[in-house]
Amino acid sequence: MSIRILLCDDHSILRESLSRSLQAEADLEVVGEAANGLVTVELARTLAPDVIVMDISMPDLNGIEATRQILRDCPDANILALSMHSSHRYVREMFKAGASGYVLKNVPLEELARAIRLVAAGKTYICPEIGHVLVEDCVGRPDEDPSVFRVLTTREREVLQLMAEGNTTKQIALKLHISPKTVEAHRRNIVEKVGIETSPS
Repeated sequence: MSIRILLCDDHSILRESLSRSLQAEADLEVVGEAANGLVTVELARTLAPDVIVMDISMPDLNGIEATRQILRDCPDANILALSMHSSHRYVREMFKAGASGYVLKNVPLEELARAIRLVAAGKTYICPEIGHVLVEDCVGRPDEDPSVFRVLTTREREVLQLMAEGNTTKQIALKLHISPKTVEAHRRNIVEKVGIETSPS
């Protein structure tokens, strides 16, 4: 059974290109598209997609606020942020709003498709390129509990460091001599321990 996707981005060329590429995947189906936050919220309610791929910078209503509104009305919705922004502020705010994953727009289609599948399965996905945000959350908050970083295992710290350096899941697996599935499991544990929220706040 196909994963039903609502694709939200205000750049029509990018949105149409992504739609065609995702539709080419046997298990993915784009059931709706939106160019602004208000339409996104409405389509999320009427279409009830399995995954909402959400841009952050959209007119009328940005992706962060749209995520909050959608999850307020549809708490079981799965939202994957797809953004050009890699800064701490955007990543953290999207997760606080309730997103289940965050992917940068420069990732290969293969990684986007994998992220969609994981989010549809109820899992959390963070692309390696924004691993630095996790590092900042672990060690860059002097006003908060400094023991946050200490809760990570030695292997989780190794994975976190490699993520912060921009390594992909496959690259991390090769460097640590573990499977990609194990890397993804470590990544999910890191997210949970660091305290980035993956449900509506």
